[in-house]
Amino acid sequence: MKEKGTDGMKRSMFALLLTLALVLALSLAVGAKTVYPIWINGEKTELAGDTTAGVTTIGLRALAEALGFEVNFVDSSIQITEPDQVKITTLTENNNGDNPDTSAEFGFSVLIETEKDKILFDTGKAGQLLANGKALGVDLSDCTKLVLSHSHYDHCGGLIPYFQEYGAENKTLFLKNSFFNNADSKYYYDAVGQKFDFTDGTKGYFPVGIDFDEQDLLDLGVAIEYIDTTCMKVADGVTIYGNFDRDKNFELAPNMLDRLENGEYVVDDFDEEVAVAVETSKGLVIVSGCSHNGILNIVNTIEKRSGEKVYAVIGGFHLLDADEATIQATIDRFQELGVQRIGLSHCTGAKATQMFLEQMPEQTFVNSTGHVYVVD
Repeated sequence: MKEKGTDGMKRSMFALLLTLALVLALSLAVGAKTVYPIWINGEKTELAGDTTAGVTTIGLRALAEALGFEVNFVDSSIQITEPDQVKITTLTENNNGDNPDTSAEFGFSVLIETEKDKILFDTGKAGQLLANGKALGVDLSDCTKLVLSHSHYDHCGGLIPYFQEYGAENKTLFLKNSFFNNADSKYYYDAVGQKFDFTDGTKGYFPVGIDFDEQDLLDLGVAIEYIDTTCMKVADGVTIYGNFDRDKNFELAPNMLDRLENGEYVVDDFDEEVAVAVETSKGLVIVSGCSHNGILNIVNTIEKRSGEKVYAVIGGFHLLDADEATIQATIDRFQELGVQRIGLSHCTGAKATQMFLEQMPEQTFVNSTGHVYVVD
């Protein structure tokens, strides 16, 4: 399903509004100054056309920017350009919503497309992204960059099948430099005995790590670039962030997710976790896999380091076991930041999803396999 709204406005609308402005200028009678409000797609804007002595004027820059265009003065000329489009297609997610041609798979995987690059972010649980990509008419063979958010099976399980299907030529895999540390020894501790994709309904520790190592990837000819800094620009307008500031300690759940070291279970600090920020004309679009470092810690860190406005956040927020106070603090911060689009995915949780939809209904959508989100 392709998301519709102001993000999809095209040149035709801009041309139409300019034509209407000319009609107003020619048809309005001479008289005192009159202000006419401007509506776009049925929504009233803060813009207005001023009519004085039969001439109606509308601020060109304000109108163009309201429609998502860029206005620049270059060599004594005014240049209006349509900004580069960013498209994010969800290849695997826990549900497939109203996309019956795809199959849901526990986990998360999205394709990020800019004007110049195709970036595969996470690969889901077991390779369902391959069939879903074909069902959606998405060519995954020419992805030049791949990013794994963290070393859990439901975000990395499709990586080997992907390279077996499409090969590794002209592709680079970006990983945090600590990605393989204890990657095969990560566990979820279930103190209640719930039934999840990775548990059997009894109490105890259940493995959630990955079943491949660096050598397996090298044997397939995969070029790996390790991230050893707080951020790395990997394409025009695309940056990977890691080493998140953990100011919001209430987001972490140390008694649930552990790793096995020297025969003992210790709290997993998810040092290997990364997220991606994509620059758009409206602000940053942040994509996070599971947000084990805390979605607020991730968003706040990226907003602080980039100095850019956060326009949209898409991914798993890992609030499924969070209490209401934690969820409310998350919503409050998103409202404070003025986040305009929120794509709840994977591990966000039913309670958090309900609260976001109730308090930020215009900004929030429930992500699903096959969903296409476009920002112009």
